[in-house]
This record gives sequence, structure tokens and C-alpha cells, in this order.
Amino acid sequence: MNTFTKILLAAALLSLPATAFAQSSDAAYCNALVAKYQQYLDQSSKRGQQPQNVDAQTAVEKCKAGDTSGIPTIEKALKDAKFDLPPRG
Repeated sequence: MNTFTKILLAAALLSLPATAFAQSSDAAYCNALVAKYQQYLDQSSKRGQQPQNVDAQTAVEKCKAGDTSGIPTIEKALKDAKFDLPPRG
């Protein structure tokens, strides 16, 4: 194995823990957003009605499934309702 390949392999191996940490940090933040959204903004679903913000509800379901792509939508819903966002890991 040449030196360049060894360096690339070492860099890849060292970046894996950082990537995993970032993903778990995003997942934890997503869960915190979901908890706050459900506590304050998702009152309609507790009465058997459709949620007020369908996009935010879809984002909540994404977060629950482990897909953090819904973070910006939930952040926007909370900001629009004048709620502070939870701290991000």
C-alpha cells in the first residue's frame, strides 16, 4: 500500500466518529424540537383534528423516523409562533 492510500485510509477512519457524533447530535436536536412542537403547537391533534401546520407535522414524523431533514421546518414553525428554539447540542 502506498503512502497516499494509507493517508486516505487514516483520514477516513478518523472522520467516522465525528460523522457519527454529528448525526446523533442532529437526532437529539430533532427530538428536542419535536418535543417542544408537540407540547406547544400540536394541540389540535390531541382533540382529533388535523394539525394546523401540515408541513411541520410531516417534519415531526420525519424526525421521529430518524430523518433529520425536517429540522428547518420545525424550527420555522416554532420561530413563527415566537417560541425559543431548544439548545443545539
